[in-house]
Amino acid sequence: MGIEVVTFSVVNSILYGMLLFLLASGLTLIFSMMGVLNFAHASFFMVGAYFGFEISRRVGFFPALVLAPVAVGLLGALVERFGLRRVHKFGHLGELLFTFGLAFVIEEAVQMIWGRSPQDFQVPAALNFTAFTLFGTGYPAFRLFMLVVAVAVFAALALLLARTRIGLIVKASLTHPEMVSMLGHDVPLVFMSVFGVGSALAGLAGVIAGPVLVTQPSMAAALGPILFVIVVVGGLGSLAGAFVASLLIGFIQTFAVAINLKVADVFGLIGVTQPPAAFGALLSDIWNVSVAQVGPVIPYLLLVAMLMFRPMGLFGKRA
Repeated sequence: MGIEVVTFSVVNSILYGMLLFLLASGLTLIFSMMGVLNFAHASFFMVGAYFGFEISRRVGFFPALVLAPVAVGLLGALVERFGLRRVHKFGHLGELLFTFGLAFVIEEAVQMIWGRSPQDFQVPAALNFTAFTLFGTGYPAFRLFMLVVAVAVFAALALLLARTRIGLIVKASLTHPEMVSMLGHDVPLVFMSVFGVGSALAGLAGVIAGPVLVTQPSMAAALGPILFVIVVVGGLGSLAGAFVASLLIGFIQTFAVAINLKVADVFGLIGVTQPPAAFGALLSDIWNVSVAQVGPVIPYLLLVAMLMFRPMGLFGKRA
């Protein structure tokens, strides 16, 4: 690869990785504070994109950047208060099945309201210009804005959880709820607030990603599975782990597309120019498979390997 391809691949990897982190941060927060693996998290991301689209049509993108996440956060808080809290007594399996079913309900509701066709969610005019130029190619300002927002969210969450009284209360509510309750704090309200904030972060990611990705009902299914790869690889409940894993997955998927290399090329480096006879007729097709073709599978192979050899993830403290 030339220096131009490498440079753009690095920039796009960081951008895509930070977008994944912006989405995964809410899921990490919910699991870290509540122990709930929320299968409907990507659905809140999708709802955020649709809310952002509707609000931006009426009052502009930047008001939508605030109002849409708030609306999604309130929706998440209501889901926790009147749904998730009721199945909490059935344990993690009940919570998982509840959020799994909720994801389908949200997707059907979105299709009933907005239909199955993609929405025309445009980049705001204020950010629709070239931020800088690399090798004669302009880089959109909106993508740089996405990166700044993601970094700001990471810094804010890290400071909130590690340096403030609110973070201490939230973390203590998971491990010592009775003691926190005896100190006068409403533990159920804390959990509802955490779920709402986590959902709001997913909504914020939806508003940010909506103009870049295609705003359509399938966007939750497209990004949902990769979130669990990030959470597991980074370490369940680890915000720093989610940050590192998001960048790692971003680099893997971006460079896999950029690398024009086949299995035959790899064997050619060691002097093998023909597929081994042991491959057989069926497996001989593997000889011409490129890295770009297997790129989407690599994160899931990493997930399997992580669960086999280090189930607590890179930074996690529990499996």
